[in-house]
Amino acid sequence: MEAAGDPPPAAAAAHPGAAEEPYGAAATAAPVPRRRLLALLGAKLCTWHILKTIILGQMLSLFICGTAVTSQYLAEKYQVNTPMFQSFINYSLLLLVYTPMLALRTGSDSLWQILKQRWWKYFFLGLADVEANYMIVKAYQYTTLTSVQLLDCFGIPVLMALSWFVLRARYRLIHFLAVAVCLLGVGTMVGADILAGRPDSEGSDVVIGDVLVLLGASLYAISNVSEEYIVKNLSRVEFLGMVGLFGTIISGLQLAIVEHREIMRIQWNWKIALLFTAFALCMFGLYSFMPVVIKVTSATSVNLGILTADLYSLFFGLFLFYYKFSGLYILSFIIIMVGFTLYCSTPTRTAEPTALPQPGSTGLDNAALKLEENDSEAPAVTVQFTRGETVVVSTD
Repeated sequence: MEAAGDPPPAAAAAHPGAAEEPYGAAATAAPVPRRRLLALLGAKLCTWHILKTIILGQMLSLFICGTAVTSQYLAEKYQVNTPMFQSFINYSLLLLVYTPMLALRTGSDSLWQILKQRWWKYFFLGLADVEANYMIVKAYQYTTLTSVQLLDCFGIPVLMALSWFVLRARYRLIHFLAVAVCLLGVGTMVGADILAGRPDSEGSDVVIGDVLVLLGASLYAISNVSEEYIVKNLSRVEFLGMVGLFGTIISGLQLAIVEHREIMRIQWNWKIALLFTAFALCMFGLYSFMPVVIKVTSATSVNLGILTADLYSLFFGLFLFYYKFSGLYILSFIIIMVGFTLYCSTPTRTAEPTALPQPGSTGLDNAALKLEENDSEAPAVTVQFTRGETVVVSTD
């Protein structure tokens, strides 16, 4: 007699091996889609291109960190505030290294041809780059560090808008989400500054300082978009050589007007000279290396990656300026890196230029075109003569 819980023989025969199937098989089969999703996510995010982009972006952040730490050390330890003089040294190095490379070229890529064809474009590019550097540094005298950190992010949406119209870049939803995540990381970093009691000056005129930050961030965006266009369509040497040429001229004139007294008050010694040298090398490395990274990625990607530069400066400040540490700094770094990785996981696409519609032609040309079409569509006529003087006409 069969037990009430046993399967009927027909069912057992129809599904042989069903009785041997363990009860946990359904439970083990459930996580398969989840594992597949994790595998696909890992395959999309853990690629050599993304890893290379992250490494290159953090190298740029370290260069920026070096310029920030040396500038702060000069200001706090030796009361030296000469942002335009420091920029002038950097542009002079670019002029000495890259502009002679252009001078040695011949043909359409030579220095003379570049100056003759588009000197005024590089003049405005050099002006935007010089003033962006000056405005951001000058803003610290009027507003707070927190305001500079927050408002400096204004350059990212400006950069994306310029890339949309100038470079014809087209973004997906994940790119906007990634930017939002990165900005959330910046907000976490600012919150950590407030909770840790990081020293922050009050500023003499907050409105002027905030306006300077917004203008400087916008000029940085213009400079970065122009750099991406030149690097990807012309050459890296042309960009660096022309920025070095016009940047040296513009910063030298501005230096003679606004900072000649500060330079005269510097009490030079080997430590100050070493700090100036370290700043110049870090800035020169940043300018020389950034076009390489932009050519591999994009200007927007680079600007998202260098958001971690303030965190590196903070970590150095823990030992040099005795900042207080907060665990939120680590959280901020992780959030920014997650957003940066998400942005790099999906490449942007470039919109194709729209083809102009061909105008309808009228008159004799159009009539001749129709006659040619009618001739091509007319049936072929074959005439054959036979021996009996009979004419045979056939049409195909």
